[in-house]
Order: sequence, then C-alpha cells, then structure tokens
Amino acid sequence: MAKNPRRQMPGVSVYPRRKKWAYLVTGQPDIVTGEAARHYEGGFLTEDDAWNRALERKAELEAGRVLRISAITVQKFLTEWLAAVKHSLKPSAFANYKKNAEAYVLPAIGDRRLRDISVPVLNALYVRLLESGRIAGDDNHRMYAYWKERETMRDGLGPGPTEISRACKTSLLAARKAVGRYQRGRIPAAYSPGLAPKSVRNIHRMLHRALKDAVAWQYIALNPAEHASLPRVRRSREARPEPWTLDELARWLKVARDDRFAGMWILAATTGMRRSELAGVLRVNLDLDASTLRIEPTRVVVDGRVEDEDGKSDAGRRIVSLDAFTVAALRQHLAMLDEERQAFGSAYPTHGALLVWPDGSRPHPATITSRFNRLVDLAGARRIRLHDMRHTYSTMSLDSGVEPKILSDRVGHANMNVTFQLYSHRSTGHDRAAAELIGRMIEESLHEPSSG
Repeated sequence: MAKNPRRQMPGVSVYPRRKKWAYLVTGQPDIVTGEAARHYEGGFLTEDDAWNRALERKAELEAGRVLRISAITVQKFLTEWLAAVKHSLKPSAFANYKKNAEAYVLPAIGDRRLRDISVPVLNALYVRLLESGRIAGDDNHRMYAYWKERETMRDGLGPGPTEISRACKTSLLAARKAVGRYQRGRIPAAYSPGLAPKSVRNIHRMLHRALKDAVAWQYIALNPAEHASLPRVRRSREARPEPWTLDELARWLKVARDDRFAGMWILAATTGMRRSELAGVLRVNLDLDASTLRIEPTRVVVDGRVEDEDGKSDAGRRIVSLDAFTVAALRQHLAMLDEERQAFGSAYPTHGALLVWPDGSRPHPATITSRFNRLVDLAGARRIRLHDMRHTYSTMSLDSGVEPKILSDRVGHANMNVTFQLYSHRSTGHDRAAAELIGRMIEESLHEPSSG
C-alpha cells in the first residue's frame, strides 16, 4: 500500500498525544527575528482529523505570505512601502504620499507587476495626468456656474448659500464662503481636466523615492523613475500673479494695520514667512530686546486636520533679525494678547502662540488665508495669494541689493536655485541690514499719500 503523500508534507507533523492526535505546522521565519513560527493544535479524535486541520492551517498561512518578487504588483508594493516609511515621515508628507499613491498611481498602474514598470510607462502616466488626471469635480467651479447663471436674482446678489448648497450638493459653509467670494469679484480660474505640473512633479518625487527603495529591497534591479521625463508645460501669468510693488504693499498694509492681526501681517511683510510659520510662531521664540525671532514650529493642514510640525526643512528652522518697525508692531500685538489673557484668566490657553483669537484659540490656517483675502479686497489692492507676499518680500529684497545668500537664509530656502547655491556659509546674525532696509522702506511708504 502506497504511503499517503500528505504524511510527507514539508513543515507539517501529525502525531499521537494522550490517546488523541495533534499537529504542528512550521510557518515562514519572522522577518525581524528570523525564527520560524510554530503553530500547534491538539485534541483530535483521529489521525485524519488532525491531518485535515493541519493542511487547512498550512494553506491559511501560505495565503498570508508575501508574494514572490517576480509577481508583486505595484499595489502590493506601495501598500508595503507606505507602511514601512510612515514613521520616518512628517504626517503632512505621509498624507501627501498616500493621497498621490491612492488617487493617481494605483488606479492607473496598481494592478501591473512592479518589474514591468518601465521608463516609457512612467512617461505615459505623467502625460496622462497632465492632460486628464483630475479625478474629482471642482465644487468651486460648479457653484460659480450655478451662481453666474442666476446672478440677477435678489437684486443682483445672485442665489443664496442655502440654494447653492442644495443645488450643488456642497456644505452650507462652503456655499457661504463661495457666495462671499463671487460677490467680491473673486471668481475661480479656468478649469482644467489635467493636474497642474507641480502636482505631477510631486507624484513623480513620491514614485522616485518608492522605486529607489524597491531597488534597495531587491524587488527590482533599476529605478525607472530615475530617467523618466516630466513633460514641460508653460505656466501662464495668471497662474502666479506678479508680486506687489512697494506702493501696492503699502496700500494693503494701511488697511491691515487696523486688523486684529496687524503685527503678524507686518511680520509677514518684513520677513517673507510662510503661512504655516505664521500660524505656528510661539512667543517663547520671540526676543524683542534682541530683535530676533526663531522660526521653528509650523502649523499645517493634514487630511483636513490641523497639525503642529517642527518646520518644513532644516533650512526652515532658522533665526531671523527683526527691524525696528516690525518690533514696534509686535510689541503692540503682545500688549493686546496680555490684556486678553488677563481678562480670560485661567481659562486662557497656555500654548503660547502669537496668532490667536481674543480667547486664545488658534485660527485654522485656511482662515488666515481668507482673512488676508478680505483685507486685500477692503484695500482695493491687486489680488495676489497670501504666499505671494513671500515672493513680494524676496523680490523687494533682491531689487534693493540684499545679497542672495542672506535672503536665502532669511526666507528659509533649502535650495534657491544656482544663485543662492553660490554662497556656502550660513549668514545667521548677519542679516540685520537686510531686516532694517526692508522694514524702513515699508514704514516710510505707509506715510506717503496713496496713489490709488
């Protein structure tokens, strides 16, 4: 009689134990310890019962094994890769990687084998994303189209937020903000079915890093993203407005000086700080006697949630000098915060942030942008983005003769093209003249009659 082949199954043992039967299945080695997992179960009445359960258990374990390298798909690899790198990334960076992978990469090439992803495949993917990569409808354009078709309603005010919210299936809050924008003349830019070049480049960077790790993990031999080409797409002037001139900046600041956050707006104008840096700046990092500010914590939005981080990069964590004009404005801002903290007593938060409401609560970063836009409209100034204040500061500095390296250090650029890479030493502590120059120019312009 031939021996039952299942009695010779590698990694499976069945044996009698205390008048019954038991099995032992040896699984794959643990990836960390290298020790083989051992799965035991006893109490079976017959040897066949033990064998049947042992083979079922072995099949269950085999189904959970990592696929062979030759068969691993992009979906399987990116899932494994994201889990591996999650704790080495800032929450905002991980959220962006995950979003780009799930929204743009996996739907297109997720089912393909990792080893089949070549340079031409990535090139074609990037072209497709540029031409038709937008996956979600644009609520802003949809609401604007509805509002525009009915703008004569309510004596020229157009449909109200409730009607727009119902018709366009958006939240009432989003509709309220949209109506406010449209009535002030803030209309959305032309809709494009494709992703912006910057978005495609971000997807490429994520894939380049992931595939570089795939090479290191010996899943593939070469990184196809190393030689992939990003199609060159010209940006229109409308995509990024020209920065303000000194006169335009002064026109806005004359209105912004009456705002609650006047000190912070002046700080943005005289340092080129990012929105996340303004939202995250702490009082403990401000030394008005020494006229310096340490820019370190930032406040960002990750998947709709506000999170505190430790700065955009090593270059982003920096100390900048403050001019006398900015110091005076910040002293007034601190005096206001002190009065409010005293009024609220023990109920006032202890986080020490500078950009806060009267009760000490911190505004959402998106609210900072909305407030900036309202002040621009009130001032009748040419409309630019909040981030363009940073470009305004940099342009004014270069036009005024500030050395590129000093400017690079002040605005926290890790890499500001070849011009700034020519300077090899940090200039922390040597940017006093740059601070005073721009602050003095802005202060003087505020006392001149407006040309608008």
